[in-house]
Amino acid sequence: MTPPSSSPDLPPLVAILRGLQPERAAAVGQLLFACGFRGLEVPLNRPGALAAIATLAALAPAGTLVGAGTVLDTAAVDAVAQSGGRLIVSPHFDPAVVAHTVARGLVAVPGIFTASEAFAALRAGAHALKLFPAEASSPAALRALATVLPPGTPLWPVGGIEPAHLAAWRAAGATGFGIGGALFKPEYELPEIERRARAFVAAWEAVAA
Repeated sequence: MTPPSSSPDLPPLVAILRGLQPERAAAVGQLLFACGFRGLEVPLNRPGALAAIATLAALAPAGTLVGAGTVLDTAAVDAVAQSGGRLIVSPHFDPAVVAHTVARGLVAVPGIFTASEAFAALRAGAHALKLFPAEASSPAALRALATVLPPGTPLWPVGGIEPAHLAAWRAAGATGFGIGGALFKPEYELPEIERRARAFVAAWEAVAA
C-alpha cells in the first residue's frame, strides 16, 4: 500500500478557526495568509461556518487549501464543496466520508488514533491522516505508527499543539499540524492572532530546515 499518487500539495500548518464569525473571515484569512499559512479549516460545529468558508475560499491565494473541520457525513462534504472549500477534515474515520470526498476531487483528512484506523483510512483513499487527539498520544507513538505506514504518508498531529511542540513531533515523523486554540479563538483580536501565527510559522521554519 502506498499513499495516493494523486496526493495534492499539502500545507504544513493548518489553522483551525473554530467559531470564526463570517463577518471576520476576510480579515482573519488575509492576516493568516500574509503570515504564511496555506491551510485554513473552519469546523462545521459552530454557527456561520459555511459562510466563513465561502469568504475564505474567495480570497485564498493560489496553492492554498481552504475547507472545513468536524465533517461528519457526506451531506456536509457536499455543503463544503458548494461553499468553495476543498479541504475535508474529520475528527474520526468514516469510509463513506473519505470515499465521497475523494470522488468529488476534494482533499480527505480523516482522524485516526490507531494503526488499524490508519491503514483503513489509507485504503479508503485518504490524502493525509490526522492523529487526534494528539494530546492523548505522543511523539513516540507517532514514530511507531510512521514506521509501519507506507513511506511518505502525510501525518498531522492535531490537538493541544503549541509552537514548542513542533520539533519533537517533526522528529517523530509529523509532516504537518492542525492548530486550534493556540492560534485562534473568536475572542482574539487581530494583533494577538498575528503574534501567534508568526510564532507557529517561525517554529515550523526552524524544524523544517
